[in-house]
Amino acid sequence: MTSLRRCSSPLLALLTIPALACGDAGTATDGPATDAATTSTSAGPTSATEPATTAPTSEPGTTSPTSVGPVSDASSDPTTGPNSTTTTTDPTASTSASTGAVSASTTDTNSTSDGTTGDPPCPADTIFCEGDTAKVCDGLGGFKSEEACPDACVDDIGCTLCVPGEGSCQGDQALVCNNNGDGFDLVDTCDALLGLACDPNLGACAGACAGLGLSYIGCEYYPTVVQQFDGYNTAPTFEYAVAVANASDKVAKVTVTRGPNMVAQVDVQPTSVQLIKLPWVNELSSGYGPSVVVPDGAYRLRSTNPVTVYQYNPLTVTYTNDASVLLPTNTWTGNYLVAAWPTWPFGNQAVPGLYAVTARQDNTKVTLHPSATGKIVKPGGGVAADGTGVVMLNEGDVLEVLSNYNGDVTGTIIEADKPVQVIGGHKCTNVPLNVTACDHLEESMFPIETLAKEYVVVPPVQVPNDQAEKGQIIRVIASEANTTLVFTPDQPVGKLLVNAGDFVEIKTTTAKFVVTADKKILVSQYMVGQDGGFGTSDPAMLVTVNPQQWRKTYLFHAATNWQANYVDILAPKNAVVTVDAVNVANWQPVGVTNYQVAHVKLSNQNGGNHSVVGDVGVGISVYGVQSYGSYWYPGGLDLDVIPQ
Repeated sequence: MTSLRRCSSPLLALLTIPALACGDAGTATDGPATDAATTSTSAGPTSATEPATTAPTSEPGTTSPTSVGPVSDASSDPTTGPNSTTTTTDPTASTSASTGAVSASTTDTNSTSDGTTGDPPCPADTIFCEGDTAKVCDGLGGFKSEEACPDACVDDIGCTLCVPGEGSCQGDQALVCNNNGDGFDLVDTCDALLGLACDPNLGACAGACAGLGLSYIGCEYYPTVVQQFDGYNTAPTFEYAVAVANASDKVAKVTVTRGPNMVAQVDVQPTSVQLIKLPWVNELSSGYGPSVVVPDGAYRLRSTNPVTVYQYNPLTVTYTNDASVLLPTNTWTGNYLVAAWPTWPFGNQAVPGLYAVTARQDNTKVTLHPSATGKIVKPGGGVAADGTGVVMLNEGDVLEVLSNYNGDVTGTIIEADKPVQVIGGHKCTNVPLNVTACDHLEESMFPIETLAKEYVVVPPVQVPNDQAEKGQIIRVIASEANTTLVFTPDQPVGKLLVNAGDFVEIKTTTAKFVVTADKKILVSQYMVGQDGGFGTSDPAMLVTVNPQQWRKTYLFHAATNWQANYVDILAPKNAVVTVDAVNVANWQPVGVTNYQVAHVKLSNQNGGNHSVVGDVGVGISVYGVQSYGSYWYPGGLDLDVIPQ
């Protein structure tokens, strides 16, 4: 790529010339530039009715401030050769050349003595490019040197290896020319397992997984095991698994690795969901502490086409389950707010609440800012007993922080200098703490940047009486200090959160409401345990999705071996919604707001794969129950909509 810079001349004010190249003082060519090593063209101010002339030029670097017509070739004296002419002080005088007539209207075309005759010559040592030739101005209207550039020429720099900012490919690496033009910086490695290849025309990775937005649909994920009640984290009886949903019309080739090791490769057919069972990571799932860093503790899942991924801990239907929607790496940031649950005293053990941080890049610095309740943790892995710490993680490493007696890591703020994933939850707990039985909790945390100021909160249904609603506990957590809350209809809790990380907790309720705030908040919901009197099921956890990030379409999975599975749909009034191509009816209002909810029982047809389609954006949550067991997760969201 080359750049052309034009010389200043009053000629430009009089006549438009297709291409200009610097020559002698006050001169310019009237056509394409010839080889700079042998020729240049020059002309004085031209008549508006006569074409400018073109002729061989003097040796590069030599100029004549009085030359206005055709000049000698490189062997001739530029002022006395047979083809030279001189200017006249008479503004009406003219000279003639064999190819046309040229008028001279001034003695010095670069003169600015009267402020009107033209711009000054380019300053000495200024470098500009004419084609692939770098020219250095002498400050007098000529050039002190010229250089033919073998690769590229850039104004103000001269000859370079490449043009700054221009992309290039080297194998599977996408490169960009650096600011000096003397080398290339690596922008990305085009991963074939993500269906990417470097496009030489773009100098960038290209493919279905290139340039993804901030949806929950992506191509790269990090499934991460977190603590599970011991005895329920051993295969083959209890298996950890992910469900990969492919909503596209192309086969998605999915590869799962852990560190350098291959774990699984499967093809997920178009518009289908594939379960992939993965080995437990005992360092993260077993025991009661301490907090720990596990190198390569996460799995890395890559797909050649965009997919949705959910994880089940465990997949097996049992007494301590939960599930979470995973966020693809293209949505990760370095800022998160944690939702969890208090430590549950069980015998002589402090059964911990938790959060897990997974890194995508080497040398990721993670800084922990514990909330008022998050200052009691089990130290380890670079984390102090007060919940503070600065921990370095490499790609695939996992930091798991566990609460201690009387601790609750809810409200802790995670800050990282590179994108990370955060999962919050609990090893196994009662909800509330005095109502049996314990169940595992987990959910992906949404980046603080994507949190909102309005959420719609509704309870799930009871089983077997699904005409009644199940009790739940709700937490509203502040991302900033001095956050004011408003509930519609009103709820019996405080309305001011003084510090970032503070939260209010709405005790067991079946209320449906909208909560708004003057600053961004995180809302988490917890099913009440089975002995709380609200039908079959046990604790499960949901992170609420705000209305601005609701979607029109979803493809999700609900395991068919649960006693019952449901999808709860939140939508604006008058929305038209289908579940598995069947229109949704039996809507219930959410107070006096513009929102409504429907509870839809899912069939076991199609292997547990289901779809929701709305004529407007709708929110969904998916859950399954059995006696003393349950799971619950949001069906998805569009994180590219950043709430204001």
